[in-house]
Amino acid sequence: MNSLTIGLTSLLLATFLGAGVVKGVTGMGLPTVAMGVLGAVMSPLTAAAILIIPSCVTNVWQMLAGKDTLRLMRRLWLMMLCIVIGTVMGTRLLVVVDPVWSGRALGIALIAYAAYALFSPTISTSQRIEPWLSPVIGMVTGAVTGATGVFVIPAVPYLQSLGFQKDELVQALGLSFTVSTLALAGGLWVHGEFRLDQAGLSLLAVLPALVGMWLGSVVRQKISPKAFRRCFLLFLVVLGFELALRPFS
Repeated sequence: MNSLTIGLTSLLLATFLGAGVVKGVTGMGLPTVAMGVLGAVMSPLTAAAILIIPSCVTNVWQMLAGKDTLRLMRRLWLMMLCIVIGTVMGTRLLVVVDPVWSGRALGIALIAYAAYALFSPTISTSQRIEPWLSPVIGMVTGAVTGATGVFVIPAVPYLQSLGFQKDELVQALGLSFTVSTLALAGGLWVHGEFRLDQAGLSLLAVLPALVGMWLGSVVRQKISPKAFRRCFLLFLVVLGFELALRPFS
């Protein structure tokens, strides 16, 4: 575990402030940015433990900011259950795999998400196949979450394909991210990798994340969210390549 130096503290505050801004502007991206930046300077396992509390706080806020929470829970409960199972199982990989290779997997996940989001292919999932596809998506999302600490693949594209209205989609994403965060915390705890010192760093990151979200909401009123999102995704591509190619440098 990295000692709590001034440099590390400054990095944590800046990372979660920036990640909060991204979430405030785009409605998502806090765990993705935090894992990408912190994963470049520490093991993905440690980074995943640190993001637990700020991710949980901000995603619960997003999940409850609307009137469709209970209805979405009833519709997506099987997917959420499979996310939990897949995450707890997948976390074992984050614990036992060499940090260099788990960092490489994290980089590949960042690139895959950014590439999908940049091209934004229009995908539609029919209600006929949703009952059996949802648990499959949940298991795969859980496995990716457990192995890399990134919650977005393939849950985000799948939820976007279900035809939700804008506010419903924001809440559905908040629900998925909340479940993934709690499942990741559970998986790390089961494997003895969510310790008191990491919880302290995670708690420290909450305030800058919330301040960042507020700043992001202000920024959203002054710039094009579409242009901001494109720059953010290009940043993820660069960061992803840096992580993915590190074993060969």
